[in-house]
Amino acid sequence: MTVPRIGLTAGDPGGVGPEVVVKTLARPDLLPPAAYVLYADPAVIENEEKRLGLRLSLRPRPSGGPVEAGTFLDPVPGPPGPVALGRAAPANGEASFRAFETAVAEAREGRLEAVVTAPISKAAWALAGRPYRGHTDYLERLYPGAVMTFWSERLKVALFSHHRPLREAVAAVRKDALLVFFRSLHRGLARVPGGPYRLLVAGLNPHAGEDGGLGREETEEIGPAVEAAAAEGIPVSGPFPPDVVFLKALGQAGTVAAALYHDQGLIAFKLEAFAEGVNATLGLPFVRTSPDHGTAFDIAGRGLADPRSMGEAVRLAAAFSATGS
Repeated sequence: MTVPRIGLTAGDPGGVGPEVVVKTLARPDLLPPAAYVLYADPAVIENEEKRLGLRLSLRPRPSGGPVEAGTFLDPVPGPPGPVALGRAAPANGEASFRAFETAVAEAREGRLEAVVTAPISKAAWALAGRPYRGHTDYLERLYPGAVMTFWSERLKVALFSHHRPLREAVAAVRKDALLVFFRSLHRGLARVPGGPYRLLVAGLNPHAGEDGGLGREETEEIGPAVEAAAAEGIPVSGPFPPDVVFLKALGQAGTVAAALYHDQGLIAFKLEAFAEGVNATLGLPFVRTSPDHGTAFDIAGRGLADPRSMGEAVRLAAAFSATGS
């Protein structure tokens, strides 16, 4: 039986990433058959196992990569000395970046079908001198058409811009850039199961601008971009008032709400599906998913982290891998 090869990274060692990874991999009966390759420091994983009273059946990764179902370890050096829990630290940032970089390199070389990433700290990456605003920013520089999306059973959201200050995000709302985004999103969704998908585009201003009375981005930038994309055959409509577009998409299996900036989309999504939501990057030659939550430094090391989003990220990665996304 051929199984997908799915790489997992444990995220920031000072956050809840190692915990949710260990809790997820400790229940293989709840996961699809796959060769799971964990890129992490063995000491960090062993400490988490002891803390949680769990034991993973990790095997050394065989030469040439795993070809059978199971859980394998590909060691990546972690922070030297004791892990700084509950805060952003340069050594933790460097360790999480190296693990992610290694897994992505493996996927780019065809040795993984998917990469599932536990949460990292953007502040820790910055302290480590890594100039990326998170996983997706790194991937966008390798693949400019990459799109950040969020998936749950009842709501699917795509972000035109994500980790940018709000002033920058608003300034980026321009017809040409939006048209490129709609094209990239449409291409990415074509490789995802459950389609075809239609796009509902959010406006930027209250009431979608009220025909220019509350802002002109809808009439001068967003509307023309939607019309141009529709003329190319992309199933897209809008812009809709931001306070109703997510209700229009809710419960509609073949519908994706396109939000114009991070919090416009993520407030609605996390209210609906925080515990089970999944972040998926489209537009890559491999699958990449992650939980929809962060490092949760406030509960790190306490055994309180909910692993459901991590488990859903693994399951979605396996489902997308089966379709060749």
